[in-house]
Amino acid sequence: MNKHTLALLKVHSTAVLFGASGIFGALIQSSADTLVLGRVWIAFFMISLYFIWKKQPLVSLSKKEIGQLALSGALLAAHWVTFFVAVKVGGVALATLGFASFPAFVALFEVIFFKEKLHLKEIILLVAITIGLILVTPEFTLGSEGTQGLLWGVFSALSYGILAIVNRKSMSKLSGKQASWWQYLFAGLILLPFSAEKLLVVSAVDWFWIFCIGFLCTTVAYTLFVSSLDTINARTASMIISLEPVYAIAIAWICFNEVPTLTMFIGGAIILLSVAWANLKK
Repeated sequence: MNKHTLALLKVHSTAVLFGASGIFGALIQSSADTLVLGRVWIAFFMISLYFIWKKQPLVSLSKKEIGQLALSGALLAAHWVTFFVAVKVGGVALATLGFASFPAFVALFEVIFFKEKLHLKEIILLVAITIGLILVTPEFTLGSEGTQGLLWGVFSALSYGILAIVNRKSMSKLSGKQASWWQYLFAGLILLPFSAEKLLVVSAVDWFWIFCIGFLCTTVAYTLFVSSLDTINARTASMIISLEPVYAIAIAWICFNEVPTLTMFIGGAIILLSVAWANLKK
């Protein structure tokens, strides 16, 4: 297997693992905040072991930079908690399709915070994602669990979009691993007062799935993704990562018999194709 093929395999594996986090989340009986607390501490522990093994010291930071990382950690916690609430309320398919709208929020926030001009590409992306979300919506009533799940997925996309903007503004000094270490630390500390007691009574089966999310879907997935970027460009990698909902929906279809409706297929295709097109145009 040549180096380029191996890199592509790594990125596709990353997309599968990212998508699998929703599947594992659906299998876990514990609440979303408890699940995320377990996930961030497992991921934090794994990255800490990596730094010890590589004898890699942490970069010295100012109080302002630590404050920015604390904000990033809070946003990461909000993103993951709302995503797993979406999975538990509306199912894997609707949760992942709701989250797939995050590029639209990133485009909007870049206009708001960086005063960047909204180009035709971004306008088309925003319109396409809006149409896709309308088609994906099971019922236009908040009493529907499917609609609630989709909205929680959109909230997850919103918090992730803000996180992406905060990272762009403040993370130039740190590597991805070091930024993640701080974000996991602060996310864990923020969730600790709310979820620590519940974490103590998590069942052994739930701990197994939480470990899978923390280790496979977080630490391993991130490592595979970063290691692929020395061979393929970020644009290609981003397009492949945008397939995450496809893998998640396919696995949920097989494992949980969550069969997408025709309008969900069409709406999801519009969202995913518009995101892939936007990445291609970059």
